[in-house]
Amino acid sequence: MKKPHENKPHEEHEKRSIRVEAMTRVEGEGGLEIEVREGRLEKVHLRIFEPPRFFEALLRGRPLEEVPDITARICGICPVAYQMSAVHALEKALGVTVPPELRRLRRLLYCGEWIESHVLHVHMLHLPDFLGFDGVLEMAKVRPEWVQRGLRLRKIGNELLERLGGRAIHPINVAVGGFYRAPRSDELVPLVADFEEGLQLAIESTRQIAQLDFPSFNQPYDWVALVHPEEYPFNEGRIETSDQLAIDPTEFEHHFAEIQVPHSTALHAIRTATGKPYLVGPLARINHARHLLRPTARRLADEIGLETPCTNPYRTILARSLEVVHAIEEGLEILKTYQPPRTSRIAYTPHESHGCAATEAPRGLLYHRYALDDVGKITAASIIPPTSQNQAQIEADLKALIPSLLGLPDEQLATRCEQLVRCYDPCISCSTHFLRVHIRHQ
Repeated sequence: MKKPHENKPHEEHEKRSIRVEAMTRVEGEGGLEIEVREGRLEKVHLRIFEPPRFFEALLRGRPLEEVPDITARICGICPVAYQMSAVHALEKALGVTVPPELRRLRRLLYCGEWIESHVLHVHMLHLPDFLGFDGVLEMAKVRPEWVQRGLRLRKIGNELLERLGGRAIHPINVAVGGFYRAPRSDELVPLVADFEEGLQLAIESTRQIAQLDFPSFNQPYDWVALVHPEEYPFNEGRIETSDQLAIDPTEFEHHFAEIQVPHSTALHAIRTATGKPYLVGPLARINHARHLLRPTARRLADEIGLETPCTNPYRTILARSLEVVHAIEEGLEILKTYQPPRTSRIAYTPHESHGCAATEAPRGLLYHRYALDDVGKITAASIIPPTSQNQAQIEADLKALIPSLLGLPDEQLATRCEQLVRCYDPCISCSTHFLRVHIRHQ
């Protein structure tokens, strides 16, 4: 992080302009601009640099079978979420319903992604903020047990992705109608011992994280997530909000909209009924569906005293950790009872149609919509990631937090803002950095 020009408290009468040019320990690239005049906050702009990647345009004219592999390239951390949202939307268009055994395999694949993605954020990107380190390398020198445990847990998730998806990054086994190849029992059953070990590691980690010092900061969130009547949300369910709206994913674009703001190349998302931002992600999910966590995860949530609804974004690390426990617990159950399905894929006949679906990526609700022509080529595509849905809410959180920090020197104020942004685990543009600080005084 680049040092500011000065690091001293400021007089109330002076104008302060603080610019965070590029944020660290966050997926993607973005910055923050803060202006204060006479001790009052005048402006907060979360500036997201989202270069045109043209994925929606790239899909047009391509056979539907290519969509899962292309959309997986949107993100190297959560490619399964993009694949699953794509195949569900295309199957809606084609009228395909996969049998229960393939549905369980898809949930198992999602377990692997939640494990590796959540563990990366918790142990490598977010914990340094709570333990007082600038980054994971410094933390590894002093608290190596945290890093070693995180690496072991992430390896467990990656091994599952490799065996079921063909490889850990950008899996190649996901297909419309199921999988290109269903794994043999002897390929998955050996993972049982690893998952049993991982469950204990994840429980231990969550208990220790619950002892951290969480800043007191609560916001009146409108939390939005998939809700399923019988299971914690992964691939299916209705979209529900904190004010009791419950809709099918086909109605998503009637109730949620993306808008352009002058200070960011990335779109912001709002509820059309209120014109206000909303929250997606682990905190939204656990507020809606805590009772559907697997038994061990649910008992652990009670043990650590996580009260829901929770409206403190800093406690998202707890929700994320509990979801790791849930994903390992569910994955373990599927692995123990796995039998290869009778067929790996359901046949379909392309025809002119359209379909949409939503799944729960590690970072939150992910929506896909596609239109097909009569030979199964894509004529239109719309993809709305969770980070773009959270950007307006992140900015709203910053506006609420910063007035309480104005007595801090610029560098400390900027650091506290970064820490709040990292609670969201935003994946801005799937590049490798998001924070260098430059502060300009006027």
